[in-house]
Amino acid sequence: MMTTINNGRQAGKSKRSGELLAQKLRAEGISTPQVLKAIANSPRHIFIPEILAHKAYDNTALPIGQGQTISQPYIVAKMSELLIANGRPNSILEIGTGSGYQTSILAQLTDKVFSVERIKSLQFQAKRCLRAMELHNVSMKHGDGWQGWASKAPFDAIIVTAAAASVPQALLNQLNDGGRLVIPVGEHTQILKVMTREGEYFSEQQVEAVRFVPLVPGELL
Repeated sequence: MMTTINNGRQAGKSKRSGELLAQKLRAEGISTPQVLKAIANSPRHIFIPEILAHKAYDNTALPIGQGQTISQPYIVAKMSELLIANGRPNSILEIGTGSGYQTSILAQLTDKVFSVERIKSLQFQAKRCLRAMELHNVSMKHGDGWQGWASKAPFDAIIVTAAAASVPQALLNQLNDGGRLVIPVGEHTQILKVMTREGEYFSEQQVEAVRFVPLVPGELL
């Protein structure tokens, strides 16, 4: 069961907590104002099980069920920062909706978010949370993240919130020219990478070591 924002006092408390979290991330090196503002405005506690709500604004990953996690806020902010480093994208494809927390940040950074999740129950919970935040620029699909969302392509930016053994070619194909793909790659050792499309070629930037759940093909109800 997820928590909900049910009164003005709770909403005010979560806003203060979000602002404190943004301050922590600024101290950790996150510097993009739009990202820090989105973090401050996002009530992270509604995206996690109620029993863990007291840890919602800690800079740590937390379990959300189905063997999945809500990412550490620093990683959410870092990946978002890398995604918009070349300017505000018009459209973002997110692979792995998960809790919906990363989605909520992206929705504040772009005109349109397209988010793919393979686990139906997680997608349902994420939709509830995004509605609670009144974020209406997100379209969701229950499907295989390895395949992206070809009918909505091309995208200015793509973010993958699970680790792929290799960079999926389908996602590279769905990038606009000049677009960026931010993705953790690897199995035992994972590296956060930024792939930038330059015509038919792709440049690669290795950012830092990370740890994500694996990007699994297929779908689950």
